[in-house]
Amino acid sequence: MSLNILYAAIAAFVAGLVLYAVSSKERNENGEWGSGLQWGYLMMMVGVFGVLSYFMSFTAVLLVFVAFTGVVWLVHKGRLKKDPTHIDRGHFTDYMSGFFPIILVVFVLRTFVAEPFQIPSSSMRPGLVVGDFILVNKFAYGIRTPVINNVLIETGKIEHGDVVVFNYPENPSINYIKRAVGLPGDVVEYKNKILSINGQAVGDQAEGAQSYAENTRQYGTVEIKTEAFREQIGSHSFQVLKMADQPSVIPQAVRPAFPYRENCEYAADGSSFKCTVPEGQYFMMGDNRDNSEDSRYWGFVSDKLVVGKAFFVWMNFGDFSRIGKSIQ
Repeated sequence: MSLNILYAAIAAFVAGLVLYAVSSKERNENGEWGSGLQWGYLMMMVGVFGVLSYFMSFTAVLLVFVAFTGVVWLVHKGRLKKDPTHIDRGHFTDYMSGFFPIILVVFVLRTFVAEPFQIPSSSMRPGLVVGDFILVNKFAYGIRTPVINNVLIETGKIEHGDVVVFNYPENPSINYIKRAVGLPGDVVEYKNKILSINGQAVGDQAEGAQSYAENTRQYGTVEIKTEAFREQIGSHSFQVLKMADQPSVIPQAVRPAFPYRENCEYAADGSSFKCTVPEGQYFMMGDNRDNSEDSRYWGFVSDKLVVGKAFFVWMNFGDFSRIGKSIQ
């Protein structure tokens, strides 16, 4: 989250505090609390949510709100039972308890069922493009403990070729999406732009030239020219993009140190690399091979960082024809 959003959250909290201070704390004739009081509480909640999201993961913040509103909801129910008129006379518990069922449903759905994710870059072209909103299956790789992300109940495992969303190892607050090309114990090699897994070269059939528009900070919108190839990894058949004038890996972009760095060997000229995937780790690569920051540069992805399996494009406001596309 950017500092601008943090400042906006603080402003929302302050505005809510002001509304709370100047609003009536008595019920209207219809028995409802005043709109000023309700908006005050709502804006303060939005502000607190935004501030916490700056320092914690979204799931962790949701868990905090579930616990907090759950306690308020219990207090509210207790007051209803004690009062013969079944009215909660406290505006805080009466109003805030209504958020508990909503936040609980959102938490359960997002944590255990499906999570939305927006494609931020061109690293997974041509299958996924900037602006795609996708759904991520949260239970494809096990029902996991919120925040800690340990597998409680195993429902499946990552397979070769799966498109996986995960927390970026260098900054877990950021989500990345790549294709799993190496599972625990695999030897992954990329030599002269040909991918091999455990000594077996992945099929690499040329399918012609492709180009796409890319927004850059320095030059604005530019046309990127590439060559498309079809690969088959596991049960997945998909296109990858390559640029003939680019090396297999850019040596100067490789981090000098990352966990299990000793498991990888890099050619000094960037023509190849070879990595042995440790237990509990995965090797991820983007389909847009020469425009992807992936495991070649920052290392392996721990199973504890896995979010889920990408499976469906549900919206792209810039190209409605992409709606409904499955992710190969």
